[in-house]
Amino acid sequence: MNERTEAEPSPYVDVELALRDEFAGIHSPATVTRCVEAAHYGALEVTGYAHPSLVERIARKHLHVLALVASERG
Repeated sequence: MNERTEAEPSPYVDVELALRDEFAGIHSPATVTRCVEAAHYGALEVTGYAHPSLVERIARKHLHVLALVASERG
């Protein structure tokens, strides 16, 4: 018998979707995903736990900084 198990959904799916909407036209979805992943690992390293609201705040800061750097270069 071949049981098919579905992967647990990421607790950051809603965070990613919200940030993709917020930064649409500024950052690609791939950039948002990378920032959410970086925020997740950063929060784990510093606090030992990565609550979605903390990950969202960190990722949003990353995305703002990236947008600022891009605007200064352009």
